[in-house]
Amino acid sequence: MVVDYFRKNPERPPPLACFLSHVHSDHLQGLESFRAPFIYCSAATRELLLRIEKYPHRMNFSKGILESRRLHYKHLTKLLRPIPLDTPTEIELTPLLSIRVTLLDANHCAGAVMFLIEGDGKAVLYTGDIRAERWWVNSLVRHPVLIPYTLGSKKLDKIYLDTTFASINHVCRSFPSKAEGLRELLQKVEAYPKETIFYFRAWTFGYEDVWIALSAFLNTKVHIDRYQIGLYRSLISNSRRAISEAPALCGFELGNRFVPGALTEDESSRVHSCEPGVHCSAVRSKRTVYIMPIVGRLEDGTRVPEIGAGGGGGDLYQTHELELPDQSSLEQLESLCLEQIGDPETLSQMRKDLTEAFKSRNKALPLDSYGMKDVSDIPLQELVHILGRGRSDKEMWSDDVKVSALRDTSGNRLPKIIYFPYSRHSSYEELCELVSAFKPRDVYPCTVDALEWDEDVSMRNLFGHLCSGHEFVHDQYMRDTIANDEELQSRKRARYEDDSTQSTQQFISVDASIDGSPTVMPNAGEPEVQARRRPTTTLSSRKLSLTPP
Repeated sequence: MVVDYFRKNPERPPPLACFLSHVHSDHLQGLESFRAPFIYCSAATRELLLRIEKYPHRMNFSKGILESRRLHYKHLTKLLRPIPLDTPTEIELTPLLSIRVTLLDANHCAGAVMFLIEGDGKAVLYTGDIRAERWWVNSLVRHPVLIPYTLGSKKLDKIYLDTTFASINHVCRSFPSKAEGLRELLQKVEAYPKETIFYFRAWTFGYEDVWIALSAFLNTKVHIDRYQIGLYRSLISNSRRAISEAPALCGFELGNRFVPGALTEDESSRVHSCEPGVHCSAVRSKRTVYIMPIVGRLEDGTRVPEIGAGGGGGDLYQTHELELPDQSSLEQLESLCLEQIGDPETLSQMRKDLTEAFKSRNKALPLDSYGMKDVSDIPLQELVHILGRGRSDKEMWSDDVKVSALRDTSGNRLPKIIYFPYSRHSSYEELCELVSAFKPRDVYPCTVDALEWDEDVSMRNLFGHLCSGHEFVHDQYMRDTIANDEELQSRKRARYEDDSTQSTQQFISVDASIDGSPTVMPNAGEPEVQARRRPTTTLSSRKLSLTPP
């Protein structure tokens, strides 16, 4: 079985069944050319995936041009098989082998689910991406299908865990709940004059509750563009509600009249989440106040920015992205930048942007931020020229917009940017609560940085005290990999030596924020290991493959 990773592996037999936890782009690798077998997912994931469109661009250095293509998933219409949530479902893999699968809400984004997979006397829980808030963990403990594993005598053999923020480091130890974040946001919004226009750049799925909260609190609709609203309206198509929030977002029929939801294409709304670059005057207005989610804050108030941790960047837009598939492509593009960009500051920023994009999970640079739309087959020299001009949206978040011209009822100037905590992934303490609820025999991470791995971030060290077993398969795999891979050892030494010259901790870097206070930035985009555990499991970033016994 394959979960959240769909590229062919010539060293393994074809999968008997595939599963997709949600539609964030880092979970879709290989689906663009996927042909068989069936893919099981939630109804919401199916509806959204069939309507997602992107425009990746590839550098053809031999021809000296930038090539583009349209990426979509409509060819999967007959392969995507939706399963209702909370419903144990038998799936036949072969005439002699079947499994039982239960989809459970993941508290991450629209349609996101976990998979409880049972069969042949074994049981595993694949979390995908989750936000394990306490109320959510409590709901799992009392879930009728999970009670044998939380309160009964059964034990999960393994939890494949979302380890995006699995670190004892103080930055990731604890996050405010989503409810606490929404409360803070609404308190801040309330201080602004009633004519204030707000822009919340929800660049990915997972902020649906923010829209609903702002719409209800301000008694206004949220303006999104036609592509976005088409995605969400699909969730109530054919009179089916693919997610519980669908009526609140897109409306519903009440008797013989239609009750509108929070989302609209009407540009006169006070709250906007439309795609940057669309023809909406509110986005560029000097009086617009911007809303930006962060992961949380340290004890001294230092902000931990979201920076797209956990993937999904640009999923709500028809994004144009520059693919950076390997080190060679990055180096060749950097060479072109060195030849054409004469200004040292511009060159330095360009190289920084490219490096960050290469280290991201998607290995892609968003071209929309540079004003590039509907471009194809342009010379690479022109690409470098455009990139050298810098991001066209940087003025939105630049330091010259620390405060707005607006004032509260006491006459105090109000900030131009509102920050509020709203992590879509779990803190370390939340992950501990989840693992403790099940006490599994083993925990296997879904996100791994081989260069950073040591015993401090081993599953035994992080979660061993909460497990019923004492053998942690991934830990031993990493020990063996590092011991037998001289190149990896060299890169780890180079990383360590480079870190030792820094005055700050490796895990964070300090940047000047809008109001002058420091901002810590988790290294969410570090290179990831493509681990192969023998004989039954393949892990590539957060993508998992299970081979039935």
